[in-house]
Amino acid sequence: MTEEEIETPALLVDLPRMEANLERMASFFRSVPAKLRPHFKNHKCPDLAARQLASGAIGITCATLKEAECLVHHGVRSVLLANEITDGAKIRRLVDLARLTEVMVCVDNERIVDDLARTKADRRTQLGVLVDVDVGLHRCGVPPGDPALSMARAILRKGLRFRGLMGYEGHAMRKLPGPEKEKAVAEAMRSLVETATLLRQEGIEAEILSGGGTGTYSISGRFPGVTEIQAGSYLLMDTDYQKCCTDFDLSLTVLATVVSKTPGERVVADAGLKSVSGERGLPVVKDMPGLSLRRLTAEHAIIDLKEPTAPVDVGDKIKIWVHYSDATVNLHDRIWGIHAGQVENVFRVEG
Repeated sequence: MTEEEIETPALLVDLPRMEANLERMASFFRSVPAKLRPHFKNHKCPDLAARQLASGAIGITCATLKEAECLVHHGVRSVLLANEITDGAKIRRLVDLARLTEVMVCVDNERIVDDLARTKADRRTQLGVLVDVDVGLHRCGVPPGDPALSMARAILRKGLRFRGLMGYEGHAMRKLPGPEKEKAVAEAMRSLVETATLLRQEGIEAEILSGGGTGTYSISGRFPGVTEIQAGSYLLMDTDYQKCCTDFDLSLTVLATVVSKTPGERVVADAGLKSVSGERGLPVVKDMPGLSLRRLTAEHAIIDLKEPTAPVDVGDKIKIWVHYSDATVNLHDRIWGIHAGQVENVFRVEG
């Protein structure tokens, strides 16, 4: 099957580019003490997670309980849920999941520690718990230092298995490369490592120090004491992330069909907000500089003809670079793996 035969709109990944990204990140982590625990929320494909594990990843990070269940169902043996779970029914499902394989979760609230401990005791299972430390993003997490120490003590006091600390430096992720970014990442990771040192001084071993992402992996991944990095977007790579991390190749596009043309003015394609995200900015048309995507509606991409004679007509297939991959993958149930214009794989989007 050729890519031209795929019904549009469809999400495509360029397999040679993706494989190059996979190897480039794996090579980095073969050269440093820290290890890679890729984030599943980016691609949501068990088959791609399996490729990451086969390339040296120590486990998979995820954002939701549903994703964690999907990963365990597909045989992933170490899962970090890098988020807070507060609903009683979800806590019961999470604890049951930990009976099957290594599952870890992050906390920043003592009431949730109590709920986890009570549920764990009822179900006789082991659950790993990390303290979520706010290292500058100001989203979730307790402050570094004594508040994190108090949370670790609460985890141990309630009989849960304390595994370590997570600190996500998301506030530095999309800064452009340079001294300002290096300083911001270093400050964030320093607060995480210093918190771990405080815990050790109090007799509490923090085995895991987890953080990082595609935008900071080469800085936080080298920071002494950090044990694992949660980079995920590097594999598929979008135009938003590439502005701050040029190490990886763009590989993800949406295939669309031109459904209308106003000569000399515009064309309209069948890929709107239901198939490609415009949340962080408008995507661009691949390899057609004469076309400029102006607006996304629910089902359509309105594209201006900057060059009136641009070679595009109704019925033609065009590719649109994905600008924000997390929010675009989530709109699809499969990713078509393409090599030299041929479909080689179809990756199911799950979780």
